[in-house]
Amino acid sequence: MKKKQLKAIDFFCSIGGMTYGFRKAGIDVIAGIDVDLSCKETYEFNNPTSKFIEADIKDYSIEELKKETSIKRNDDNLIFIGCSPCQYWSIIKTDKTKSEETKNLISYFQKFIEYFKPGYVVVENVPGILRNADESGLNGFIQSLKNMEYTVIFDKLNANHYGVPQNRKRFVLIASRTNKKIELPKPQKNNPPILKNFIGKENGFKSISAGNKDNSDFMHTTANLSELNLERVRKTKHNGGTRLDWKNDDNLQLKCYINKDNSFKDIYGRMSWDKPSPTITTKFYSISNGRFVHPEEDRPISIREGATIQTFPKSYSFKEKSIGKVAKHIGNAVPPKLARKIAYNIINK
Repeated sequence: MKKKQLKAIDFFCSIGGMTYGFRKAGIDVIAGIDVDLSCKETYEFNNPTSKFIEADIKDYSIEELKKETSIKRNDDNLIFIGCSPCQYWSIIKTDKTKSEETKNLISYFQKFIEYFKPGYVVVENVPGILRNADESGLNGFIQSLKNMEYTVIFDKLNANHYGVPQNRKRFVLIASRTNKKIELPKPQKNNPPILKNFIGKENGFKSISAGNKDNSDFMHTTANLSELNLERVRKTKHNGGTRLDWKNDDNLQLKCYINKDNSFKDIYGRMSWDKPSPTITTKFYSISNGRFVHPEEDRPISIREGATIQTFPKSYSFKEKSIGKVAKHIGNAVPPKLARKIAYNIINK
């Protein structure tokens, strides 16, 4: 009965990683809100009991949210989830110009909390939002919660300690107006999940080549490689090899990395079967953007492999056809297993 009573609104829902995890834990996610309409079909297909609301939270009003969801103020069983876009605060060195306008979205999320005062608030973001707590608006957000007498706990967590086969460090906050004993889910640091438990032939992934096109819902699709990059991949040792394996080959060595063996060591590298993968980013289909070469096959990991490492089930159907757009959706998502652990923690407490 307690599970059925809990309900949630998923702000910045994207394709539904957090929604799916919360639903699987038994929480009724009434709606997900996102400005990116390209997420709608994937979100609603995989989360049929949750409504997708296309809206820019900067312009979306409290009255509109009340009308579309029928939620009430001061509902002890209501959860607000806010996983705002985090590229601006990421440590990944990319041009921040496009993401600058999204850097303070947590402050817009705050206005809905201050009005509705839900029983629980959940935030997931990159650790950079904590390192820049004043500029990101996080300090003001936390102080607002405390002023409303929420109990607030937060920390940096590694998703690998919560059932996810990748090293993915995240900032997670849980706040409760009704439960002073709320806490973060406990990490499982012994025997964390590793890559070979999730992908590979034993897990239903047949051997494929670079440039493979899979038009089925399984989407075992890979980006193509130039002949030069294919040769680089072939020369990279299986199960964890790096670009240093071919640094002395004048035809293969990247000129920008001559005498820079310690710079961006992961690019063009292979994943390792017996380790968690690196963080699945929005460019995980590209070998020049990280350690995204298959452990033994001469190709980038596929779209489905990236989704599986993010712990989306193999039945999760991605409705966009562009590799780049689907990879962006997957890389930006909250891993459903981490989401589920957070949801169970709220239920059990």
